[in-house]
Parts: sequence; structure tokens; C-alpha cells
Amino acid sequence: MAKPSRREWTKIDKGMASFYFFVHVLCIFAPFYFNWSAFWVAFALHNITGLFGISISYHRNLSHRSFKLSKFFEYLFAYCGVHALQGDPIGWVSTHRSHHQFVDTERDPHSPVQGFLFSHMTWLFDSNFYAKKVCSNPSFNNFKEIEKKNFLSVRKYGRADNVGDLEKQTFYRFIHKTYLLHPIILAILLFLVGGTPFLIWGMGVRIVTLLHSTFMVNSICHTWGKQPWKNNNLSTNNWLLGLVVYGEGWHNNHHAFEYSARFGLEWWEIDFGWYVIMLLQAIGVATNVKQPSQAHKQRMNQNASL
Repeated sequence: MAKPSRREWTKIDKGMASFYFFVHVLCIFAPFYFNWSAFWVAFALHNITGLFGISISYHRNLSHRSFKLSKFFEYLFAYCGVHALQGDPIGWVSTHRSHHQFVDTERDPHSPVQGFLFSHMTWLFDSNFYAKKVCSNPSFNNFKEIEKKNFLSVRKYGRADNVGDLEKQTFYRFIHKTYLLHPIILAILLFLVGGTPFLIWGMGVRIVTLLHSTFMVNSICHTWGKQPWKNNNLSTNNWLLGLVVYGEGWHNNHHAFEYSARFGLEWWEIDFGWYVIMLLQAIGVATNVKQPSQAHKQRMNQNASL
């Protein structure tokens, strides 16, 4: 019986793992450097980078184009997402669009079909899997060339054809090339303003809590929860995550109506991202806001009953 192939760690994987290990270690020291100013700085940055940056910008606006913003606000919210330390817009959007294209198949970048832990986080440390499975690109069999580039370039090159709308724009290309400089500058500013407590809470605690809450959508919301819409994938609605990640926990709704800016489709499905988008629409900042029609919902129900 042939032995399973051994996991190959590239330099890119080792670099990513080392970084995430470092920010988790920072959190160990958080109780010893607690003060209320540091806590509120972390809380504010968590919501700015998570709500405006990841949920509203990276996910609903850039990945799915579920509404439009003026370029000023589009770039402003995307820049908030840069400081979430989940990747630059080009890399994040490319990966997410690949997730929807290959959802819960062996080519999905982060599905529980490859294992729960893989879907939660270890997919980040497996550039071989991404290149060979998601991209199906034999040119990635040798990583010597691409290891000269950063991890995010690998993500982009993985599905270069699915993020052309962002690559055409100078702002996103600049952020892609200079990505790590921006959170480094933020870390320096936090240290200068509030010392070690601001650094540990504003960078360590805030980044780790936001990372795991976001990653729970990939893992938990494809494993446990309810499926009101039968759409041939493992996505579920999880009310608790709906509260924690600004409405992103209504994940089965999202996979059923990918174009929709609204994830919590019922009045009782709390969706903070949608509430902000409604406010932006009311003041004229957000336009062409998309929601599923009643007719589309009925067709989905009819298809499920067949």
C-alpha cells in the first residue's frame, strides 16, 4: 500500500505560519498590558477593519459587486480591509471568487471537504494545494520562482483571470505591491501613541479575534447550521455567527443569492453590514444596491421541492 505524500511546506507557507504564530503569541501578554484605552482602540479597529473593511468592502462590494460606491468611499473602505491582515483586495477577492466558483469541491480554496481545520485556517499555509487544486496549473509545480514573490502574489496568480476588474486599477495594484507596509505603519503609530498596550491590543488581540471570527464562516458555516435554501453546497445559516461577524453568518442565504448586499433576509436575521449599507444608500453614498426579488426566492423554493 502506497504511503500518502508528505505535506510539503514552502517558504511562503513557513512565512505565513510564522506571522500568524507571532500575532497569537502577542495575545498571551494581553492581560498583563490591559487598560481601557487599549481595549477601546482594539474594539474600534476591530469594527472598522472587520465591518467596513472585510464585510462591506472586500466581500459585498468588491467580491460580489452587490452595490456601488464612489471611488473615494470604495478605496477608503478597501483600505480599512487592508489593516485586517487577511490579505490585500486583489488576493482576498481572487480567493473568495474561487471559493464561490468551486464551492465545496476539491478545488475550493477552503472547504471542510478537505477537513475542518483546513477550512478554518491551515489552507493559508498550503500554497501547493492552492496552486495545484484551485488553479490546476502545472506551472506551479516548481515554487522556486514564485517564492521570490510574497504570499499574496501566489493567491493572485492562482486565479489571475477572476480579478481583472481590480487589477486594472492603480490603487489596488499599489496596495498589492506594498501590502505589508500599511499594517506595519499602523503598528508603529499605535506604539508611538499608546506604547506596548496599544500595540498588543490594537494589533495582536484585534487581528486574532477578527481572523478567527472571519474564518469561522469558512469552517463552521459550511459544517453546522440550517439550510433553508438547497443550493448544492454545504453552506449553512448560523445565527450566532450572524451576530459575531456583522451578518456574515447567514451564509446559506449568501450562497443562494450571491449578488445580494443583504445576507439576513428575514427581519429577525440580524445583519449589521446590511444596516450600514442601507444607511449609505439613504445618504446617497451607496447606489445600485441589490437584493433578491420575491420571485427569485419563490423559484429557489420551487427548485428545492423538485
